[in-house]
Amino acid sequence: MGYDLVIFDNDGVLVDSEPLANSILAGYLTELGHPTSYEESLRDYMGSAVHRVHDLVRERTGAQLPAEFDETLHARIFAAFERELKPVPGVEDVLGAMTASGVGYCLASSSSHERIRVGHRAAGLDGWFEEEWIFSAEDVGQGKPAPDLFLHAARQMGVEPARCVVIEDSPLGIQAAVAAGMDVFAFTAMLPAEQLPGATGYFGDMMQLPGLLQLPV
Repeated sequence: MGYDLVIFDNDGVLVDSEPLANSILAGYLTELGHPTSYEESLRDYMGSAVHRVHDLVRERTGAQLPAEFDETLHARIFAAFERELKPVPGVEDVLGAMTASGVGYCLASSSSHERIRVGHRAAGLDGWFEEEWIFSAEDVGQGKPAPDLFLHAARQMGVEPARCVVIEDSPLGIQAAVAAGMDVFAFTAMLPAEQLPGATGYFGDMMQLPGLLQLPV
């Protein structure tokens, strides 16, 4: 079926930020006495807002992360973004095809508005998204896997959930999309399909997405 609105996740789908961010997060947690591997960071935190890090550390150890944790983590991630962040290969071609076809799109991310904008400037994607097309977990009470963020994005864009499709790369994001009553295509560049259950379809190369969306390239 065709869709009236395509809702993109950001990290790992539009910008190739997951390797950078999760390496930094794993290293910082380990530095603070909570040994975490890169693989464990992907498993536990990929696709989630930073409050999940606090919640899981407290649940597992009874300890509180330091008050400056978020500020320090974001400063380290932003510095890495400025040095190294790139767009996901092919994503600008996909956005161009959608624009040419008149298909509406927006972004709904667990990241903060600041992190999204820093990443887009560093990766050269800031020209593709108007401010009113960007939605963050900051805008709603609950982040993924709750459906609130995707439902909020659809409502603000004036499209019924059943006419939306979500582009995700994390288990939490797929759960949120399904809970919102939306189709979801899982991008398998970071995690294999077997670790992303529940999706409507799967693709491993961004240039496959126009076909799934029934768009000319």
